[in-house]
Formats: sequence, C-alpha cells, structure tokens
Amino acid sequence: MHAASLKTKQRELRAGFAEPLTLRVHRALSWLLRAENENDDQDVRFILLWIGFNAAYAGNLDEARERDHLRNFFETMVKLDGQSRIYNMVWQRFSQEIRVLLDNKYVFAPFWSYHNGADEHADWAEKLDRAYHNSRHALEAQDTPRILSIVFDRLYVLRNQLVHGGATWNSSVNRDQVRDGAAILSCLLPVFIDLMMDNPDEEWAMPHYPVVE
Repeated sequence: MHAASLKTKQRELRAGFAEPLTLRVHRALSWLLRAENENDDQDVRFILLWIGFNAAYAGNLDEARERDHLRNFFETMVKLDGQSRIYNMVWQRFSQEIRVLLDNKYVFAPFWSYHNGADEHADWAEKLDRAYHNSRHALEAQDTPRILSIVFDRLYVLRNQLVHGGATWNSSVNRDQVRDGAAILSCLLPVFIDLMMDNPDEEWAMPHYPVVE
C-alpha cells in the first residue's frame, strides 16, 4: 500500500472526518509521502517514518504515560484490523527481523543507561535476557499488541540515537537496526493510516499541536 493511493483515499473521505482524524491522517501522510521518496539514505528515511508514526498516534506529550498510550494505540489498531494485515506483517513478513531486534543490546535502553553512568543498570545483560524471554512468551502467544509495544520501545531507542545526535550519519555500526526499523515502519505506518481512515467514528484524540490561527 503506497502513500499516493492513501492520499487519494483521504481526499475522497476527509469530508467525513472529525478534526482530530483530519489532522492526524493529513500530517502522517505528508511524512509518509516524503519517506517513500527517500531511497538512498536509510537514516533520513527512518526519521521521516518515525515522524509520520508520531503524527498518526501521538496525543499529549506526557512521557510517563507514553508506553500506555502506545499500547492502547496498538490494541486499537489490531482490534480494527479485520483483515489481519498487522498480524501477518508481525508474524510472517518481519518475524526474523523482529527477533533480531529484540536481542540487540544497542537498542536496549538499560544498556545505554549503564554506559552513561547509571550503576543500577549494571545488570543490563541480565535484563536484556529477561526481556528477550518475556518477548518470547509474547511471540509464542502471538500477542500482537504486546510485541508491537516491545518492538517500538526498541525503535524508540534508535530514534533517540539518531535525533539526539547519538549516532554518526550512515554509520556502519547501526546499519542493520536502521534498515530493519525503516522497513518495519514503512510497512506498518500505511496500514495504521488506512485503518484510521476506515474508522472515522473511533475516538481519535486531538493532536497536541492543533492548527491555531
């Protein structure tokens, strides 16, 4: 599913959208369209796709509730996904990439917390092992919202590395996670946008930055 076809669909349906959904879909599509035109630079592509994802799902900016908000969003998406597109992407299309990502210490927050002086995370390796085994339980149960929450928690660490200058552009040391992260986002984001447009009566919250005249 390409951004251009989603944009055509949005033009046909947007008159029936409430303002929160109008803003979310319009903004998310704008970043998705730009990302689809970025074929050479995976760092930039990942960042563009993450902005598009933020535009689609984000509500208030209370970081303490971010994980709960993400989990609720994923639960809503899976509930609305009558054709099991998300399920198929998680368990078939990207199953191997997701397993590799979940075992990657470089996108595990406690690993970086320890290396930045937080001694309480000296046991980051054990925490990573426990987190991986917990994720395996979710994999075995095929708990799609939970796996999405864990995957995006890892991708959020990657996002922070790039956006906050914690990585070198086009660095050879993080190519796999950037490439796989961009691939996962580029497939899931169009589905999220499509599901949102198909369900205009769902209670979509007003974005934190509405249009103000």
